[in-house]
Amino acid sequence: MKILFYDCFAGISGDMNLAALTNIGVPTDYLTKELQKLNIDGYDIQFSEEQRRGITGTQVNVSLTHEHHHQHHEHHEHRNLHDIEHIINHSQLSDKVKGMSKDIFRLVAQAEAKIHGKPIDEVHFHEVGAIDSIVDIVGAAICIDYLKPDRIIASPVEMGGGFVHCAHGVFPVPAPATLEIMQGKPMKFGAVPFETATPTGVAILAALADEFTEMPAFTVTKTGYGIGHRDSGEIPNVLRVCLGSTGDNRSSVTTVDAVMLECNIDDMNPERYPFVMQKLFAAGAADVFLQNIIMKKSRPAVLLSVLCSPEKTTDIEHILFTETTTLGLRSHFVRKKMLDRSIETVDTPWGKIRVKKAFLNGKELKSKAEYDDCEAIARANGIELEQVYQYIKRSIKTDE
Repeated sequence: MKILFYDCFAGISGDMNLAALTNIGVPTDYLTKELQKLNIDGYDIQFSEEQRRGITGTQVNVSLTHEHHHQHHEHHEHRNLHDIEHIINHSQLSDKVKGMSKDIFRLVAQAEAKIHGKPIDEVHFHEVGAIDSIVDIVGAAICIDYLKPDRIIASPVEMGGGFVHCAHGVFPVPAPATLEIMQGKPMKFGAVPFETATPTGVAILAALADEFTEMPAFTVTKTGYGIGHRDSGEIPNVLRVCLGSTGDNRSSVTTVDAVMLECNIDDMNPERYPFVMQKLFAAGAADVFLQNIIMKKSRPAVLLSVLCSPEKTTDIEHILFTETTTLGLRSHFVRKKMLDRSIETVDTPWGKIRVKKAFLNGKELKSKAEYDDCEAIARANGIELEQVYQYIKRSIKTDE
């Protein structure tokens, strides 16, 4: 199994991440060519070899062109999440890169929305709307897609110390958005007297990393260094990344933190539940389910349960309060254990069908065809759904 490990002993920023990933093997020509698929201009990206405390690596500079810088200064251009997603959705980037990019942007947007006390769609924030942040975040997704690690692991992130100037005023490190994004993730403090982790940098890790831990047991085959733009203190302003592998082709079980939100409802029209469930899934819920219960006064009711990642809690709570009749809810942290899985495509006489496979201790444990694909093919070809399932079962057995 291919491992990409982030050693964040001196923090992480968007440009340091791009620098480290190109230093470890992503061709700069490939990155710049893929970024052109965004169809945005007004910036220049340069790669150079730099040193920090004797460590040689790559440094990335993303700068506005003179014309765009003047236009930006004159009109105070800002973008919200919808604007960013529109740019990404209308690009020629792959669906995987689009998905990763939007996941990262949403984390930053959710943090800013919570800090400002506004719905996510009403927040206009300069940091994510700026050209350099778009390049850093989409560039990160492009690089990860090129390297194709089976698993991304990050160390506890060094935050630094001191104070930082941001849109909210002068705050102690970490900045409010950075701290919000890193909730539930391990952090370190005080190695240097300045900010070492930015909202963009930690959002990349929070969205893409499968696990936060000290360096795991794996065979390192390549190391890359991303040089930051500060040079102060004994600890070098460097992000180190390592590529390597483990003996197994597949991992066993992944454990992650999650939040379970629940509410009891006895006075809502049942017709509304499908709409509420769809909206919860669209907001990032991992699972939504209903159970029949009996409440006080022997009233039949419904227990609505939502499982989500910690960073999506605020949006889920908002939907529960505004789209249902509940006056309160409960929440508690849970630990999710998940088998490693992959999606493979099976060719059939009627079209392609995705098959989800699960692995335990490096061996395939079970597999299942995606229902939506099977249903679409059955409807389009006027055949029985069971006929499609049987064909998939035979195909899987033949492959074995």
